[in-house]
Amino acid sequence: MTTTSVATEHEPRQRPEPERERVSAFAGLARVMLLGFLRDRTALFFVLAMPLMFLLLFGTLLKSAGAPHVKVGQVGQVRLLDAVQGEQRAALEKTLSVSTFTDAPTALEKLRKGELDGVVVQGPDGGVRLSISVSDTVKAGTVQGILDSVVQSANQAATGQPPAFTLSTDQVEDESLQPIQFLTPGLLGWAVATGAVFGASFTLVNWRQRKVLRRLRLAPVSAGAVITARVGVSVLVALAQTAIFLGVATLPFFGLQLTGNWWLVVPLVVCATIAFMSIGLVTGAVAKTEEAANGINQVIVLPMSFLSGSFFPLDDAPPWLQTVSHALPLRYLVTSAQSVLSRGGGVMDVLPAMGGLLAFAAVMSAIAWRFFDWNDA
Repeated sequence: MTTTSVATEHEPRQRPEPERERVSAFAGLARVMLLGFLRDRTALFFVLAMPLMFLLLFGTLLKSAGAPHVKVGQVGQVRLLDAVQGEQRAALEKTLSVSTFTDAPTALEKLRKGELDGVVVQGPDGGVRLSISVSDTVKAGTVQGILDSVVQSANQAATGQPPAFTLSTDQVEDESLQPIQFLTPGLLGWAVATGAVFGASFTLVNWRQRKVLRRLRLAPVSAGAVITARVGVSVLVALAQTAIFLGVATLPFFGLQLTGNWWLVVPLVVCATIAFMSIGLVTGAVAKTEEAANGINQVIVLPMSFLSGSFFPLDDAPPWLQTVSHALPLRYLVTSAQSVLSRGGGVMDVLPAMGGLLAFAAVMSAIAWRFFDWNDA
């Protein structure tokens, strides 16, 4: 009796088998999914390499972007322009290149061909005539604005009277901001959406075709372990994308300046990944082949990227298009990421977006569950 008691005391306590099985199932599934992703060169290219290439391309092209530079031809002597000398001339030439022509027809012909953005002629009475082309309304407006400013300065110098009102302009952000500050959140959002949508749908379709889902259904593995493993891998990939993007963008060459609450982009990306995964679950549940899933995903992701401001701002878009944009989850990732990365936003700037993304994920997951099938019908 004593021997039995002693043996019982020194016998190691066994871990409950169900809990061990759940942990083992999750770890095994997550490992298989992650290794499958890392071995898929096509997936690595589209999820990590291609978005990074866009960041490097746009970041390099727009690194020195500034005010638009316009070309103007002056016919003969134009006292309005010739009188601008010294520091004022140097400042003017930063935005305006002036070429001299002896006759108006030659200058106007170059204007029609787009080689010039404006032609200036000054008559004997001092009146200045500006000819522009409406084929490029942006540069035409720029030329008009610059010449109007020169005329006002000349009139003020002629009268000797100071202006009644003055205007000074500053910006709310740090003056060191570069275009990379706005490119990074948009391209990061596109990369996260692409990786989560395609990863979830392709995994679901591939596993169904190879009868993996059927085996998992018969195995002692819960659906929760499968879903948790897929979510964990997708979140890990999205965080890796975020780290790579921020690491490259903060290099001295690009000069990304992170605000104090930049770390809020991490929980934001996690919530967004879950939301975009839910889209992939729907397409993976509906599509029967990887080709079909790829087509459906492209139809969803590409328009959503353009309509959410990932590549260009939507400030000048038609009102109805902006209304459509507000219904897309990617818009809230992009705008919230811009807020915390470059505009000094805080918790309240991302909390509503995170809640909305999780609510969207719940609705889409319910739809995916409705159409989900373990077998390849």
